[in-house]
Amino acid sequence: MGVIKKLAKSVREYKKPAIWTLLLMVFEAMIEVTIPFITAGLINNIQAKDGIDMPKVLILGGILILMAFISLLCGGLGGYTCAKASSGFSKNLRSDMFKKIQGYSFENIDKFSSASLVTRLTTDASNVQMSFMMLIRTAIRSPLMFIFSIIMSAVLGGWLAATFVVVIPVLVFGLLLISKKAMPAFRRVFKKYDKLNESIEENVRGMRVVKGFSREEHESDKFGKASENIRVDFTKAERLIALNTPLMQFCMYFNMIFILWVGSYIALKTSGTVVNIGHISAMLNYGMQILMSLMMLSMIYVMLTMSAESAKRICEVLDEKSVLTNPENPVMEIKDGSITFENVNFKYSKDAKRFALEDIDLEIKSGMTVGIIGGTGSSKSTLVQLIPRLYDVTEGLVKVGGVDVRNYDIKTLRDSVAMVLQKNLLFAGTINENLRWGNENATQDEIIEACKLAQAHEFVSSFPDGYETHIEQGGNNVSGGQKQRLCIARALLKKPKVLILDDSTSAVDTKTDAFIREGFKSYIPETTKIIIAQRISSVQDADLIIVMNNGKIESAGTHDELLNNSQIYREVYEQQVGGVK
Repeated sequence: MGVIKKLAKSVREYKKPAIWTLLLMVFEAMIEVTIPFITAGLINNIQAKDGIDMPKVLILGGILILMAFISLLCGGLGGYTCAKASSGFSKNLRSDMFKKIQGYSFENIDKFSSASLVTRLTTDASNVQMSFMMLIRTAIRSPLMFIFSIIMSAVLGGWLAATFVVVIPVLVFGLLLISKKAMPAFRRVFKKYDKLNESIEENVRGMRVVKGFSREEHESDKFGKASENIRVDFTKAERLIALNTPLMQFCMYFNMIFILWVGSYIALKTSGTVVNIGHISAMLNYGMQILMSLMMLSMIYVMLTMSAESAKRICEVLDEKSVLTNPENPVMEIKDGSITFENVNFKYSKDAKRFALEDIDLEIKSGMTVGIIGGTGSSKSTLVQLIPRLYDVTEGLVKVGGVDVRNYDIKTLRDSVAMVLQKNLLFAGTINENLRWGNENATQDEIIEACKLAQAHEFVSSFPDGYETHIEQGGNNVSGGQKQRLCIARALLKKPKVLILDDSTSAVDTKTDAFIREGFKSYIPETTKIIIAQRISSVQDADLIIVMNNGKIESAGTHDELLNNSQIYREVYEQQVGGVK
C-alpha cells in the first residue's frame, strides 16, 4: 500500500481522465452484459409459434443497435481518457524521479549505478504505466463483466450455468499456476536490464577507446551475453504464459459443447418451455464473456506482478533522501571568497575503512590564487569538492566567507562557486547555449569577453557558424583543449566568488595556460582561484601552493619555500624542469 500511495501522487492533474475511464468502463460492462439478454428476447420472438411480432422485433433490434453504439462510444472514449491518464501519469512519474535525482548528492548517486537509474526512468516507468492503464480500464471492466455475466447466465440458463462451476475453478487454478511459475523469471529480468544498459552506456561513451584498442569484438560479446541472459529469462516466462491460450481454448470449447449438448437436450425434451434457442445463444455469449474476463484478469495479474518489482525500484529512487539538505534558516548571501578548513576528516561512506582526507587545516584569504599538486589518488579533487558542498565533511568543518558551508542555502553556495571539472562536459546545443549555463542572461559581448580570457574566442571565430556552432553530445566534435577552454569561459561568466580548476588546463599548451591565468588577474581579481594541476608551471606563480599526499597536506607555501622545504615538490619540479633554479 505504501508503494501504491507513493506512485499515486504522480497522477495529480490526470485524476479526472482516470475517473472518467473508470465510469465509462462501468457503463460499457453493463451494456455488454445486457446485449445477450436482449438478443435472446429477439431470437425467441422470431421463433415464436404464434408468429413474429414485427413491431416488437423492430423495437428490440433498435435497442440492440443503440446499445451497440453506446458501448462503442463508451469504449472509444474510455480508450482516449485511459491513454491520456496513463501517459500523463508516466510523464509525471518520470519527472518526479528526474527531479529527485537532480537533488541527490554524489553520495546518493553512488548508491545507484547510472545504468540502473536509466532503466528505472525508462523500462520500469513504462511497466508501471502499463499496469496503471490496465488498472483503470481492464481491471474494472473484466471483474464487472465476470460478475454480471455469471448473474445473467444463472437467471437465463438455470442448470446450464452449472458448467461454470467446473470451468471457472479449472481456468482460475491453471492461470494462477502459470503466472506463479513465470514470475521469478520476470523479476530476474529487471536487474539484467541494468547490466544491458550499463554495457550500452559504457560502449557509447567510450567508443574512441574501444576502437583505439580494437575491442569491438570483446564489447559485442559482452553485450551479446547480457542480451542473451535477458532472452533466456523472457523465453522461459513467455513459454509459460503461452500456456494461457490452450487452457483458455480448452475451457471455452468445453463450455460450448456442454451448453449446446445439454441445452439442446433440455430444449427438445421440454419443447422450449425451460430452455429455448434464445437462452442457449445468450449462455454461449455469457460463457465467452466470463472466460475472456478471466483471461484478461490473468494478464492483469501477470502485468501487476511484473510491474510490482518496477514499482519498488521506482520508489527506491523517490524515497531516497539526499544526505545534503538545506538548514531551516539558510544563509542567503556569501560575503567573500575566503575558505577555511578546520580539523577536516572525510570518507565517502560510513562503512569506509579509511579516510580519504585526514587532518586538513587550511586558511585561504579571499582573492588568493592557490595551487594544489599531488600524485594520483592523493585526494586533490576530493578536497575541493567539499567547498561547494558536493559532499559533507565527516568530521570538522569547511567555511566559505566565514560561514560553515552547511549553513548556506545550497543553490546560493553553488552559484558562488564555479568548478571546471577534470572531465569537462559540454551539452548538445550551440556554443552560446553551452556558455550561458554560466549566466543565462549574459550578453553576446560578455560571452565573447569570457572566451577571449579563456583563449577560446580565436578558434570559435574560425568555425563557419561561430558562436552558433552546434556542439554534439559530450562535445565530441571539438578537441580536448577546445572543450577545456569553453568550460573555463562558461565558469568565468558566473563571476563567482570562488573558481576551482580541477586539472582543467591539462589539454592546453603552457603558453595558452599562462594567458588564461593572466586573464584571471584582470577579469576576476577578487575571486579566490584554486588550481589543481600536474604541471608546476601552472601553479608556481600562485600565492599559496598545497602539496597533497595520501589524503593529507604534506606541505604548503610559495614556490620558493616548497623548493626548499618539500621533497615531493622539489622532485616533481626537477622532473619537469630538469633542475632547481
